[in-house]
Amino acid sequence: MRALFWLLILAALAVGLALAARYNDGYVLLVLPPWRAEVSLNLFLLAAIAGFFVIYLLARAVSHTLALPSAVAAFRQRRQQEKAALALRDAWRLLQEGRYGHAMRCAEKVRPDQAGAGMLALAGWRAAHALRDPERSAEWAKRMRRYDTDGLRAARLMTEAEFALEERRFEDARDALHQFALGEGRHIAALRLSLRVEQGLGNWREVARLVRQLEKHQALTAEQAAPIRSRAVREALRGLREDPSGLMRYWRELDDGDRAEPSLALETARALAAAGDCREAQRVIEDALEERWDTALILAYGECGRPGEVAGDILGRIAQAEKWLERMPRDGELLLSLGRLCRQQQLWGKARSYLEASLAIAPSRTAHVELAQLLDQLQESALAVRHYRAAAVL
Repeated sequence: MRALFWLLILAALAVGLALAARYNDGYVLLVLPPWRAEVSLNLFLLAAIAGFFVIYLLARAVSHTLALPSAVAAFRQRRQQEKAALALRDAWRLLQEGRYGHAMRCAEKVRPDQAGAGMLALAGWRAAHALRDPERSAEWAKRMRRYDTDGLRAARLMTEAEFALEERRFEDARDALHQFALGEGRHIAALRLSLRVEQGLGNWREVARLVRQLEKHQALTAEQAAPIRSRAVREALRGLREDPSGLMRYWRELDDGDRAEPSLALETARALAAAGDCREAQRVIEDALEERWDTALILAYGECGRPGEVAGDILGRIAQAEKWLERMPRDGELLLSLGRLCRQQQLWGKARSYLEASLAIAPSRTAHVELAQLLDQLQESALAVRHYRAAAVL
């Protein structure tokens, strides 16, 4: 419809020009001695217009001819870019599909100096690693380093750390993550890798710190973080068994929630007791029991001190345990701990009554053995034998 409209306009214009030319009697005189030419104005105008178009077309043809080499080069470059883009798309698609050999062949189609070659090198590296081909993986890793200046350094370092971690080369993974942190800071993915690295290296204090950071950034839920943090703190405490002062410094640096965890408090108390610092072990257990009552902690409260060693403030522990007993008079483990403490303090009568009360409420092998040993000390051998036999039955 539009073509018909323009055709009508051109036809009307041609008719108009023809009618106007009929009434134009002008002429043009051209003089070049000794020659003289006279043409009508209408013919001159038509010739001038036609000449303009001829000259224009000739100029365009010459221009296009001169620009032909650069146009061909641009065309080839566009074709190469399209080829590189297609190879990049196919390589990453095949990589995600698990077709690693095909992905690597796609990555090899593009020259190192072409657009997208860096991302293709990354795809080839991942494919070679997935195929467990160390030689080609090393080759792709070397090629990948060429593109650090193209903004791919962070991607290379994260990939290096990931692969080193999979191969249990924890030191190499840590170095890669350290270099990454210097240039890019620490984001969640890097923190997650760092957590696995420090777990592999056994650096439990750093593990506990990283878990807190990940939980703060909502990269770990409380349920996911709790067992990891608990193990990390427990392992860190075990590593400080031979250093009671360092152990207490680390314990005081922990969050209130960690210090209130019964299993961690128990680990700390036992480590302090093993190092001979029963007073600090007593404080740790008392603080934890104020937050949460726990059977294992109350039993450990009466265990500190081996024969011939200083057992701390036994009278203070007895007084504190008797305060707890007022609140929980039928707690068998608390009665057992009180019996042990009174026995250490040579309060034979109280020790016997507490141990017998513990057996009446919650019979246990430990309580029978404690009472039997006490009766041996009191030279009541017959009763002691009965309790040893009862302990053997349980």
